Amino acid sequence: MPRTKTIYSCNKCGAQFPKWAGQCMDCGTWNSIAEEAIALSNHPRDLKFTTERIVATTLSEVSLRKAPRFTTSSSELDRVLGGGLVSGSVILIGGDPGIGKSTLLLQTLCRMASDKVSSLYVSGEESLQQITLRARRLNLSGDTLKLLADTNIERILTVAQQERPQVLVIDSIQTMFTENITSAPGSVSQVRESAARLVQYAKQANTALILIGHVTKEGAIAGPRVLEHMVDAVLYFEGDRNNRLRILRTVKNRFGAVNELGVFAMLDKGLREVSNPSAIFLSRAETPGAGSSVMVTWEGSRPILVEIQALADQSHLGNPRRVTVGLEYNRLSMLLAVLHRHGGVATYDQDVFVNVVGGMRILETAADLPILLSIVSSLNNKTLPTDLVIFGEVGLGGEIRPVQNGLERLKEAAKHGFTRAIIPHANLPKGKSKDLEIISVQYLREALAII
Repeated sequence: MPRTKTIYSCNKCGAQFPKWAGQCMDCGTWNSIAEEAIALSNHPRDLKFTTERIVATTLSEVSLRKAPRFTTSSSELDRVLGGGLVSGSVILIGGDPGIGKSTLLLQTLCRMASDKVSSLYVSGEESLQQITLRARRLNLSGDTLKLLADTNIERILTVAQQERPQVLVIDSIQTMFTENITSAPGSVSQVRESAARLVQYAKQANTALILIGHVTKEGAIAGPRVLEHMVDAVLYFEGDRNNRLRILRTVKNRFGAVNELGVFAMLDKGLREVSNPSAIFLSRAETPGAGSSVMVTWEGSRPILVEIQALADQSHLGNPRRVTVGLEYNRLSMLLAVLHRHGGVATYDQDVFVNVVGGMRILETAADLPILLSIVSSLNNKTLPTDLVIFGEVGLGGEIRPVQNGLERLKEAAKHGFTRAIIPHANLPKGKSKDLEIISVQYLREALAII
């Protein structure tokens, strides 16, 4: 029997200590340190020196061989991954319970199996009968898809070495355990060691590995932070379970662009790709009211048109409310201060609510100008033109700063029938546009005068 050693590790950050303490000294979390037993070798490892000469390689001598990719038969998933799956890559997908992570991967593997791509789906949460019932409900044909219901890493790797799949899916990494560690599945040490064993196999066997991860109530992937450093790509599956739209977002990708976006719709037959998300996010009312504007946001490698709604109402509180959905709260507070100082519009006695329609989250600063114009529209109870599109960053001095890919944003707006645009002066195209009447502004007061 191997010898064991008792250590104390933090369930939040994974830090290890020689004795128990009430508070983790690294992350400051209280009551998160638990006792764990790790296995030690019976024979101490002797330090061995090799006589083989190791030579460093210069940058110019490195061979640039293109990493082999293969499609997942899903254009939206391929877009998020940077063009498809890379052999030997490790991908981590996180999301809320019931958001559709298992459904997405089961659909993907069944399509890939039809294209003669060998796959192995390992489930630690569902039985084989449950997976089969779901596949039949979704009308999926998985005659060549291999299934395995197990949580033991040693047995899973044994089956994987026998099957030699091109794609291996683990659902989920928090349910897996290795016999080398005596702690319970889901603990920091189990998740770290199980992921390390799977990653090592994927690199050696040149297999694309996809790990499904649980998330905490804060929205971060549960387990040690080192898990996100070990993998090649980290994807988050976002959306409201009461809304059919699902958004797959890249936050880390060694083989493609980050902040890439894939849009899916959850239907009774599973997830369906949305090739034109702007058409869904622009499902406006026939007679839009005051406080509504349309902007062009840039997600990854493509522009998307979204509607921004604002509501300003008389506040009866000593501290008026500032509520944002899909936007950053602190940025709204800053923009309201700029609006007061450089636009002469005061909102200190108004409750201000700002919402991005469709469940989108806008992380870039191009939404500054449409947010402020929507708020002014609500304050004055004046409707903005339905054929007007707006984008631009607002500085603290009231200046309108340019944003990236301005020309592509204008082309996307013209493609959807918009005829007018308010944009930063620095994003003004050199040539004259036939489809759009472009109004460039340099300061906030100019944009306010236009509307």
